Amino acid sequence: MASVDRSAEVMGALFDVHGVRAVVTGAASGLGFAMAEVLADCGATVALADIDADLLEGATGALQDRGLAAHGVNCDVANEASVEALFAEVAERFGGVDVVFANAGIAGAPGWGTEGGEQLDMVEQSGFDRVLAVNLRGVLFTMKHAAKAMKREGAGRIIVTSSSAGLRPDPVVSHGYAVSKAAVLHLVRQSALELAPHGVLVNAICPGPFKGTRIATGATLDPDPELERRWGAMVPLGRMASPEELKGMVLLLASPAGAFITGAALVVDGGVAV
Repeated sequence: MASVDRSAEVMGALFDVHGVRAVVTGAASGLGFAMAEVLADCGATVALADIDADLLEGATGALQDRGLAAHGVNCDVANEASVEALFAEVAERFGGVDVVFANAGIAGAPGWGTEGGEQLDMVEQSGFDRVLAVNLRGVLFTMKHAAKAMKREGAGRIIVTSSSAGLRPDPVVSHGYAVSKAAVLHLVRQSALELAPHGVLVNAICPGPFKGTRIATGATLDPDPELERRWGAMVPLGRMASPEELKGMVLLLASPAGAFITGAALVVDGGVAV
């Protein structure tokens, strides 16, 4: 019995995020909500940031109704003034920030490998620019203002949501999505080297096909069995993942267990990028 108690104590210490002040962008649904939920469930104080005010209110309320420390902030990550205001509000309310998940992202058009998908010679600048504005520039703005806050404290964690499509070509996603997710990986590596002397760790998570996200399902979060079947057929494990299956990685990177990990691209894709 003593050994069981000791193992629980060790695991609890390794993955302890009690009192951690966290920000998650794109937190109103999908992977972002899973990130916010696991952090709040494990004792962190979490600011959920999202551009969709209605979804954000529901997501924040769902955590608050369970007695968890959650606060919603409407934010458009593609607008630097909005991101700056997010971090100012978090600083005022929480007194600082320890962990930031730069997760907000959009898919753009379906890729050339899907019926009626985006062909290279049909790419429109407006759509391409919009995806990069959110997925790349929005990540840059989030990382920039997180770094400002964390350098003052001499510690912090920045985690960026990339994709398996940032590691290898993926015919299912748009050109803008693939390019943006590859670019943020290099931004993570560049920033990890720069911020290491300041005690700030910078890493990326590269998810594969996950259910319950707009990236996988388009404009709606409702499951589409046929779409799920097609996505699952591309995964060596034979299925799409649930957002619940990302939570362990989230805790690893936010907790003492991840204290010596920086500049990494951690893949959670069921073997897609192998």
